[in-house]
Amino acid sequence: MDIGFIGCGLIGGSLIKALDSCAEYNLYFYDIDESTAEKVEKQTCAKRITDMTDLKNCDVVFVSLHPQKTIDFITQNVKNFKKGAIVSDVCGVKKAIADAVEDLLIKNGVNYVGTHPMAGREFSGFDYATEDLFKNAYFIITEPKRKTDISSLKEIAKKCRFKDIVVTTYELHDEIIAFTSQLAHVASSAYIKSPTSLLQCGFSAGSFLDMTRVAYLNENMWTELFMMNKKSLCNEIQTLINHLEEYKKAIESGNSQLLKTLLKEGREIKEKTNASK
Repeated sequence: MDIGFIGCGLIGGSLIKALDSCAEYNLYFYDIDESTAEKVEKQTCAKRITDMTDLKNCDVVFVSLHPQKTIDFITQNVKNFKKGAIVSDVCGVKKAIADAVEDLLIKNGVNYVGTHPMAGREFSGFDYATEDLFKNAYFIITEPKRKTDISSLKEIAKKCRFKDIVVTTYELHDEIIAFTSQLAHVASSAYIKSPTSLLQCGFSAGSFLDMTRVAYLNENMWTELFMMNKKSLCNEIQTLINHLEEYKKAIESGNSQLLKTLLKEGREIKEKTNASK
């Protein structure tokens, strides 16, 4: 199988590194940054794409760019993809990407299958890409509009050592990811803005680190992700606000029994999420 990678940052670079030792795959890549491209050539067996018509060699192409750049790249290169090939993005939103590119790809005889590797780090770029980034992580595949054989994507996911593969719809993916990922980034960013954060040195431990880890984000990419999924994300933000108001009122009124109940409910739900892993 010939696999192409557009963008060799954390996700694209980690996919390349994870598949680099697989003799049955021929890997091709393109990155606009020359220093990154040189590192990929030196550190892996992947061959650089020098002309976009080289994409016609690829059976599967992963576009690992920010959301709008993903849309732009696919639409601008739709004629360069191999007929019958699978073009996949790895963005954290799926419906907005599919709405923008799927029909165009189908019209040109190319299959679109959105994916989302559920893994990441605080830092981005090829320098932070690792061959084991996806070990024990989930690989989400969204169901395409046109019936498509996704066995090649499942095979790739297994080679990358993902823990499991989840197949879902665009809509359900975006609804759930608004809670499991996007809300966490919003809450972390809002939490760190307390003036007290500047006084925390010597007073913080695991809880502070857990709450603030994802505040260290790329604001350009996450702004695009949030705006492309604003309905689901706003619903989750409002739900969080409502629950915070419940805690605030219980504490303000001195209602210890209500506060204990709220905390107990949260603990029990967390226990259920642990049990469902």
